[in-house]
Amino acid sequence: MKYYIGLALAPVSTVESGLAVIEDTGKIILIDKLFKVKDITLFFDNYSSLKQSKICVSLPWDNTMLEGKWRILSKPYQQVATNVHMPNRENWTQRYTKRGCEYFCELKERGIDIVRTELYLARQNLKLSSYFKERTPADCKFLQNTLKLEYGFEEIPTNMMPAAQLEAIVCALIARKYDIEKDKTKELFDFNGIMTVI
Repeated sequence: MKYYIGLALAPVSTVESGLAVIEDTGKIILIDKLFKVKDITLFFDNYSSLKQSKICVSLPWDNTMLEGKWRILSKPYQQVATNVHMPNRENWTQRYTKRGCEYFCELKERGIDIVRTELYLARQNLKLSSYFKERTPADCKFLQNTLKLEYGFEEIPTNMMPAAQLEAIVCALIARKYDIEKDKTKELFDFNGIMTVI
């Protein structure tokens, strides 16, 4: 039996990271939330079926930048290191944080099948994107209902689930797609030695 593990990694330890484990039959067997990298490493080090698992970890946005609301809102839309009028002070054009990268590279060196994904593009690719602002209650309810109806996850409750856990299910779906339909999966770029796919 194969298992697909999705980890929606948060940029900092004060925000929850979602974890989901799905069987190859499509049944969710674990949904949890973790906070520190130590909790994540403890889970993977004690998970008994790691060799039979495919892991997909999301790329967390790097929130360290210059102060100012307009900079926070404009960061995803800036051309990286090409705008001469906006010098890259304090590395503010870096889009993704390297949180946990050393441990994930260590897992890859141990022979564990692990990939990364960009959640926004993954949701678009799996036809799970909505017209609502990301991570709002309306967006979370849309994602929860779509996962339940379109992908047949009967284990998803009717009450509202946290966004991190729903995003972890999306990551697990990407891991499953990468394993089953590798030819239909797009490889985007290498991030610290691990391929990013959608």
